[in-house]
Amino acid sequence: VQLVESGGGAVQPGGSLRLSCAASGFTFRNYNMNWYRQAPGKERELVAGIISVGGITNYADSVKGRFTISRDNAKNMVYLQMNSLQPEDTAVYYCNARNWDREYWGQGTQVTVSS
Repeated sequence: VQLVESGGGAVQPGGSLRLSCAASGFTFRNYNMNWYRQAPGKERELVAGIISVGGITNYADSVKGRFTISRDNAKNMVYLQMNSLQPEDTAVYYCNARNWDREYWGQGTQVTVSS
């Protein structure tokens, strides 16, 4: 099983980034997919989630209207489009796959928002 994140980096406030997560080794379409983040000294928090089929999404209040999660079940990919980034969005972002009895995590990708 692998979840490989990409697309992180450094950006100025107000900028945008698109994170990608490539999944392999499990039946992707059967898993709800999530993006979490963890800032230094803080607990890991759920940023956005999308269910396995149907496209229903949920977002943390802090990112609603700025971030968009999407998935492509044909490509085993999940994405996080992040717009209007702010310094408080600085964190390591993790891809997560979860169903009723299993859960997988990626290694994370760093996002730094700074002027």
